Amino acid sequence: MSAVATPGPTTWTDPGPGPPASPRRTPGAVVLGGDYQGLGIARSLGRRGVPVCVVDDERSPAAASRYVSHHVRVADLHADAAALDALDRLAGAVDVEGWVIYPTRDENVAMLARYADRLGRTYRVPTPGWDAVRVCWDKRETYRLAAELGVPHPRTWVPADEAGLELVEASAPLVVKPAIKEHFFYTTGEKAWRADGAAELADAYRRAVAVTGPGEILVQELVPGGGSEQYSYCAFVKRGRPVAVMTVRRRRQHPSDFGRASTFVETVEVPEIEGPSERFLAALKFDGLVEMEYKRDPRDGVHKLLDVNARTWGYHTLGGVAGVDFPYLLYRDQIGAGVPEVPVRARPGVRWVRLATDLPNSVRDIAGGTLRARDYLRTLPSAHAEAVFCARDPLPWFYEAALLPYLALTKGL
Repeated sequence: MSAVATPGPTTWTDPGPGPPASPRRTPGAVVLGGDYQGLGIARSLGRRGVPVCVVDDERSPAAASRYVSHHVRVADLHADAAALDALDRLAGAVDVEGWVIYPTRDENVAMLARYADRLGRTYRVPTPGWDAVRVCWDKRETYRLAAELGVPHPRTWVPADEAGLELVEASAPLVVKPAIKEHFFYTTGEKAWRADGAAELADAYRRAVAVTGPGEILVQELVPGGGSEQYSYCAFVKRGRPVAVMTVRRRRQHPSDFGRASTFVETVEVPEIEGPSERFLAALKFDGLVEMEYKRDPRDGVHKLLDVNARTWGYHTLGGVAGVDFPYLLYRDQIGAGVPEVPVRARPGVRWVRLATDLPNSVRDIAGGTLRARDYLRTLPSAHAEAVFCARDPLPWFYEAALLPYLALTKGL
């Protein structure tokens, strides 16, 4: 693999997987979650001869991949006890000693950080420590640290109860959102609700508190502009220092207002978000993979921090096409095989699409008058990577195509 730096000659030639941890075998990887994000991890590692086991509680395309050596279906991966039990059972059935765990969900990142000592007796746990994960996982802590460091972010309030809404010093539109996503998302299927007035705000707050309980709901000013104003800083970081960096523009997302996932992404140069991101990660002494999401405010041109994900992200396979294969870099670091000494960067102008969500969501936007069909169709031939389709590993694409009715029903795609 080659990673191309822009600007400057900071390239890195991949020397191969490196020596195994013991003479008898190459350490493998355990991927928690087999959707297109987990599939991308399996392909990154599997094509280099790394054994990959996918543990999943859903029907997902990674089960059909040629690069997955083991696929384990379990009843639940959301709750800590269930995920720990799944990993314990796996260790009893398969020789996974020294294998690297890759979480694809925030709740699994939190679980791994909390139980790192216990799991570390068998596995390699590449997530940051709990003190760092807690700041990324809980948006109350995310925005607190951002404020301390001078990292721009939308004005945010955490009302203790409904009476606290009177302290919100911003005019509509506002956003009502959870401090911890999974405490809200798995019940509502949404990331946030918009409120366009005091009555709507009170109603949304009451409904949200009924899901999470008081004290865990944020009220935030809505940064104007569509999903195309969203940018991300993606990195592999060691002790707070970036080893590999990719900055992107999320051109389209699903749903278009409060996107659960990106659907069309392009690597771009966004120096405005690099300094704030590096300050934030240095303060945490962060280790591992991270995606920091920003939205550019058209009123002042400032990119404002929205979210921090301490794991791989949905479009991480864009990095491999653009010269920075994030899962493989993490794997090499975990087995002690070496990573670049000089930070490497993804090259700009590379595009990724997930057609299964991009196409139906764009059809809705075209019907609603917020997207022109001609503009949409013009972007599709420019994509360099598709989330699931791969000519060398085609079965997952057919598998997901067959699953589309199930995914639409259970996940809204």
